[in-house]
Amino acid sequence: MGKHQPALLGGILIGVLSALPVVGALNACCCLWVVLGGMLTVYLQQQQKPEPVETADAVIGGLLAGLIGAVIMALVQALMVSITGPVTQQALQQALQDNPEVPAEAREMLLRLFSGQGVVLFVLAIAIPLYAVFAMLGSLLGLALFRKKTPPAPPAPSIQV
Repeated sequence: MGKHQPALLGGILIGVLSALPVVGALNACCCLWVVLGGMLTVYLQQQQKPEPVETADAVIGGLLAGLIGAVIMALVQALMVSITGPVTQQALQQALQDNPEVPAEAREMLLRLFSGQGVVLFVLAIAIPLYAVFAMLGSLLGLALFRKKTPPAPPAPSIQV
């Protein structure tokens, strides 16, 4: 396994499970899939090494897994927006028309933001830092759970005179 392969696999887990419509809803509970992806990253890192994983390696792996997961999730969201875009746009337009308290400028801004790929950029702007931080926290949790114990140092040879 390569050096970054655990982060890639953790990121794939994050991105795929976060993008699935029903399963992705569990991310609302403390970013469940993101934390799990960070933990998977450290677990795989530890399986590669006979010695304990360093904290810095775990943190970097978690950050990379979070970034990869956010990008994968955004790509799947872009695909879904291209399929369901008109329906979603129409529902948003109807909701804004039903609420007369929304100023016209805000209405136009929301319609522009959620039309086309604007929603994907919006999701990326939120998901990248959020996923990176929570995957890093998951990797630290994984480090506490999966880190191999450091073997005790061999006793120093005694010198007899």
